[in-house]
Amino acid sequence: MALIDGRTSRVLFTVLVFAAGLGFLYVARRTLIAFLFAVFFAYLVDPAVSRVQKWTKSRGRSIALIYLLIVIFLGTFFFFVGPRIGHEAQILSESLPGLLEKVSSGQIAEQIGAEHGLSKATRRELSNLLITHREDLLSLAQRAGLRVAEAAQQSWLLVVVPILAAFFLKDGSSFSQVALSFVHTKPQREFLQGVLSDMNQMLAQFIRAQIILAALSWIAYCLFLWTTGAEYTLMLGTAGGLLEFIPVVGPLVAALLILSVALLTGYTHWLVALAFLVAWRLLQDYIVSPRIMGKSMELHPLGAIFGVLAGGEIAGVLGVYLSIPVMASLRIVWRRWRMYAEKRRFGPLNEYSFLTETTERK
Repeated sequence: MALIDGRTSRVLFTVLVFAAGLGFLYVARRTLIAFLFAVFFAYLVDPAVSRVQKWTKSRGRSIALIYLLIVIFLGTFFFFVGPRIGHEAQILSESLPGLLEKVSSGQIAEQIGAEHGLSKATRRELSNLLITHREDLLSLAQRAGLRVAEAAQQSWLLVVVPILAAFFLKDGSSFSQVALSFVHTKPQREFLQGVLSDMNQMLAQFIRAQIILAALSWIAYCLFLWTTGAEYTLMLGTAGGLLEFIPVVGPLVAALLILSVALLTGYTHWLVALAFLVAWRLLQDYIVSPRIMGKSMELHPLGAIFGVLAGGEIAGVLGVYLSIPVMASLRIVWRRWRMYAEKRRFGPLNEYSFLTETTERK
């Protein structure tokens, strides 16, 4: 009598292959991230490339023309806006040690307390609190600097991603056909086609929505800071817009950055700024984002939080950004697999009636 029957051996082999695949993905996660960003960039520019292709009658020439327009646009933007952002960032970095000293020594508490009419006893308590936690504050600032340096080390993606994206733009449709060619049964082919179709729609909508949300945040932050007389307007607004790409954590970091710099530089309207940041976050999360994202990114908050934390542990800041589309992709695969399993058990059925039925049960 065999110790392990055929079914058990197949299950064990499948588990080992799956584990080996996960291990390979973890080891090659840096390279995989570059390819994922290339896919995102390809989804972003694909509509423009497809429209230009109708005129040029050549996919390659249309990709080259769109890339040229992107380079011209970015070059023009950074020619007019970039020097000022760099100048503001340089001034802030030079004054940062002095600003941190104001915080760790308790001077900032005396200054803000005097501006808002706090009693001497209250100001003294706040100063003592900051002095007591001086080492913690300096350590926090150091960790923040390391995070910024870690993100800066990924600048090589700015060169690699467009190059890889050009291949996806040119041969993307053939990649899906190759994947489908490995599936020979009709139910499995329908399952894979459904997954690819849903993921195409989700990723395209996600990337374009992220660009729109980041642009809206950049405009809102810059306008508010400029009208209220804040310093480092363009730098803070640009940082807030870029942080919009990082789900959940990004907007919180942007708000903390704006408030921290405002307090350290003697900005007198910081309560108004706090009210604006809260109102803008509510507007973005509950009105603007649902309308732009649509239903393709519907994730339970627990799933989104788990994805963000896991992405940060696996690949740092880039992993945090990729966490939401990855979780949404897993949700698509799970939903399509349930439909595939139901079809195998009960025969063909309308996918929309099945989805409606499961939704009504909830």
